Amino acid sequence: MAKLVVFGATGYAGGKIGAEALRRGHEVVGVARNAGSVPEGVEARQGSLHDEELVAQVAKDADVIVVATPARELDGKKLIDAVPALARIASENGVRLSFVGGAASLHVAEGGPRLFDTPEFPAEYKDEAGSHAEVLGLLREQPESLDWFYVSPAAEFGAWTPGERKGEFRIGGDVLLTDENGKSHIGGDDFAIAYVDEIEQPKHRRARFTVAY
Repeated sequence: MAKLVVFGATGYAGGKIGAEALRRGHEVVGVARNAGSVPEGVEARQGSLHDEELVAQVAKDADVIVVATPARELDGKKLIDAVPALARIASENGVRLSFVGGAASLHVAEGGPRLFDTPEFPAEYKDEAGSHAEVLGLLREQPESLDWFYVSPAAEFGAWTPGERKGEFRIGGDVLLTDENGKSHIGGDDFAIAYVDEIEQPKHRRARFTVAY
């Protein structure tokens, strides 16, 4: 049994990952700005990943830290601002650090541009997409002592398209996965299955992978 600390436990991805981990018998601590909204069965902690003292407290007896928060600026800070402290604390405590990333930093084809660099990518999402890409870039610069992984969902992923639990999906690397119709999508439950699978049986150490049907 592993102990997960989930930042963003009340969000879509964080909630799905926490629920899947609980279903498998793992222990889950959920950190959120509103602890009263943390799902049943999850140990609730109120706070922010920008609070280094809190991060250090919850990391002490954790196995994995899951960061499932927006990358764009919130309350004057971006996710990337918290990465150096998260990396240091995780490394000092022997905790695996993991992130729910975005699909837009995936390449549209091997050797091709990233999704958010293509002309058709919506301008209103570029800030969030670029911020996620910066986080991934900074993780890749961290010392070998830090064990991390970063999961990019398919292009269509979120509460607006939850899908049905299938238990079947494909795993890729840095290139966007699409089906035979050119669609890139993944349901929340199946994304969470892939995420918790990686926690239980690590196959992508210090690497990004993607999940899609």
